Amino acid sequence: MEFEEIREQAARAAAELLEAGKLGEGQILVIGCSSSEILGQTIGHGSSVEAAEAVYEAVAPLLRERGVYLAAQCCEHLNRALIVEAACAQQYGLEPVCVVPYPKAGGSFATAAWKHFASPVAVEHIRAHAGMDIGGTLIGMHLRDVAVPVRLSQSHIGQAMVLAARTRPRYIGGSRAHYE
Repeated sequence: MEFEEIREQAARAAAELLEAGKLGEGQILVIGCSSSEILGQTIGHGSSVEAAEAVYEAVAPLLRERGVYLAAQCCEHLNRALIVEAACAQQYGLEPVCVVPYPKAGGSFATAAWKHFASPVAVEHIRAHAGMDIGGTLIGMHLRDVAVPVRLSQSHIGQAMVLAARTRPRYIGGSRAHYE
């Protein structure tokens, strides 16, 4: 698989999710990305820095353009911690933890984010406004309480299946309540 094709697929998926989720300034998009799955390998058994970089290079400019923070989910070896910009951690009151991801402990995508962020920090918990799961990385724990599936027309990046969700506030009240 050509990395340019991976970039194009990732950009299409991210643009579609940004639009569907109506994400804007200061909101958070969590991305879990298995570079192994993108290349047709089993998750955790074929990490590719190049594939992860291709995804990062595709999505980062789109997020910057909208002022949306990226939260890059690490792999299970770092308990699915997240790499975010220090400004995101400060804005949302997230407590940094001491760890630096690398491809075999943290994952290639989190490593790419750490490398490219201006001031990266790792955090253990986040409540993102939307999320993209590339290759079955299980991002649900990092979304706000009411996640709404978003069916993307770009259903794969490389050979990895892509699932996406946006979130919305909870509906409260009963039969007399009105909602926007």
